[in-house]
Amino acid sequence: MAYRDLREFLQFLEKSRQLVRIREEVDPVLEITEITDRVSKSTGPALLFEKARGSRFPVVTNMLGSPGRMNMALGVDSLDQVADRISELLDFKSPEGLMAKLKMLPMLMDIGRFFPQLVSRGSCQEICLEGKDARLSELPVLQCWPGDGGRFITFPLVFTKNPQSQKRNCGIYRMQVYDDRTTGMHWQTHKHGADHCRDNRRLGRRMDVAVAIGADPVVCFAGALPAPADMDEMLLAGLLRQEPVEMVKCKTVNLEVPAASEFVLEGYVDPQELRREGPFGDHTGFYSLEDDYPVFHVQCITHRRDPLYLATVVGRPPMEDCHMGKAIERIFLPIMKKQLPEVADMCMPFEGVFHNLLLVSIRKSYPGQAQKIMNAIWGMGQAMFSKCIVVVDEDVDVQSPREVVWKVLNHIDPQRDILFTLGPVDDLDHASRLPHFGSKMGIDATRKWPGEGFSRAWPEEIHMTAEVVRRVDSLWSRLGLDGGGR
Repeated sequence: MAYRDLREFLQFLEKSRQLVRIREEVDPVLEITEITDRVSKSTGPALLFEKARGSRFPVVTNMLGSPGRMNMALGVDSLDQVADRISELLDFKSPEGLMAKLKMLPMLMDIGRFFPQLVSRGSCQEICLEGKDARLSELPVLQCWPGDGGRFITFPLVFTKNPQSQKRNCGIYRMQVYDDRTTGMHWQTHKHGADHCRDNRRLGRRMDVAVAIGADPVVCFAGALPAPADMDEMLLAGLLRQEPVEMVKCKTVNLEVPAASEFVLEGYVDPQELRREGPFGDHTGFYSLEDDYPVFHVQCITHRRDPLYLATVVGRPPMEDCHMGKAIERIFLPIMKKQLPEVADMCMPFEGVFHNLLLVSIRKSYPGQAQKIMNAIWGMGQAMFSKCIVVVDEDVDVQSPREVVWKVLNHIDPQRDILFTLGPVDDLDHASRLPHFGSKMGIDATRKWPGEGFSRAWPEEIHMTAEVVRRVDSLWSRLGLDGGGR
């Protein structure tokens, strides 16, 4: 099922006992983070803070902070169902001949019904505040960690357009609140929002920006998807929720936003204007450093009559964003398999904070294939940020880091099997030799073949015979031993 908006999803979570209301007054400065962090670490419920000190608006956190809630948001029992849906779309082939084209019409019509729909009115515009009435200080914006440079909007859906093609982009970029009318815009160098900013700078144009806060969970999640350039995230949201996203034109800028959003900030960025932003306690578990970023100027704030302020808290994993990352991993696995058909599975362990570690299992069929996979992934969209890629054979369960570590440390000869290269790295990589540029490591932990210069016999794993296991299973209850049964 598709949820109409954030509050409908919260109602569903509450009925499912996956939402807790906090009725005590809590400070958005540090206290909400401390509560949310403790709950996130235990994979606890979504939280609705009814009284945020200094604001009349309730705060929602940890909305997608468990595997179960990610499934609920996407309307599936398992993320593999989403992957299967993506696989079906990727199997779509251009039909040849009249009969083949006629047979494909139902699929074409099915895809077409998920495109975003423009509507004339949206609940996000029930209240409209312009000029001096548009004050960011009215919002319960969080300061998450003691060393943060200030308060940050942490779950914004930032909408921009390519100035040439006019194609829409939606991304989640943190926004440090400087005062009532300005924020930072953390457009990292390699992100599409930053591309649009650079394009406008070359054209000498000021750029329109709209920021939606709080929408239905799939629309919020879509902002985090590593979609290709000029791919509309709202179309992806429609495909995932199986219903089109309703969009409404902004009041003061030439952009559209999800009509059922809780808040919308409308304004502009002057690409020539930069301001110091940060530090910020980030999803790596460390503070990202101060740097200069564009400035967003607020011209108008619209919101629902009784809006909810949606925030996320990031920090040392596991936290809410880890479960979003796992969903992204499963959804984009079919895309990787389409380009690299030998890939069996992949995993981004929480401790690797998405870009630091990627585990890949492959069906190996020729010498050097692991190195080919590493280089292909480093050339694939945002996967280029993968600091460490570990490649194993398809019989290794990459969803079990414990098994991977055991197999890898037994399988590698470090000098032979570790590959180093240089290239772009994530903006949040504080260890790289230069900002945005550093080294990466690939580990080939597959079984080695004679064609790779390995002439020794490769040993078999230790396993008990099935017959002995069966006999001991039948004896176990009579042995007087606790645990150890199968």
